[in-house]
Amino acid sequence: MKFLIINGVNLNLTGKREQNVYGTNTLEEINAYIKAYCEVGCDQVDFYQSNIEGEICNKLHEAYLNGGYDGILLNAGAYTHYSYAIRDAIAAIDIPVVEVHMSNVHAREEFRHTSVLSAVCKGTVSGFGAGSYIAGLVGLNEVLTKTE
Repeated sequence: MKFLIINGVNLNLTGKREQNVYGTNTLEEINAYIKAYCEVGCDQVDFYQSNIEGEICNKLHEAYLNGGYDGILLNAGAYTHYSYAIRDAIAAIDIPVVEVHMSNVHAREEFRHTSVLSAVCKGTVSGFGAGSYIAGLVGLNEVLTKTE
């Protein structure tokens, strides 16, 4: 299987910002952890990060139009709570997307309790730090192998 991991707004500062929420591992370290996990299962993974909403939409479109990906994990960051553009981009593609959050968004501020993305995603994983990505990959593999 081949997966695309998309990280959104402010995730480039992971390991530096709000360490009590997101931990001390950098996004590069988290990506290395995900890549090592995928290699054990013979899966391939590509990574993308942008702070710009339209670029995330473009990457979702590109993944669909150019093919090659079986599934996508998306940590949209704060865009989760209000980006109808990203929501529509997910709805427009025929690749399963799993919404991922390192923190437990339901244990945080009220505005984080609502996702405009969840309804168009295959599933949602939150609250397990970098392990949320691994749980999302496990779920995607399960869904993809049952549909083949």
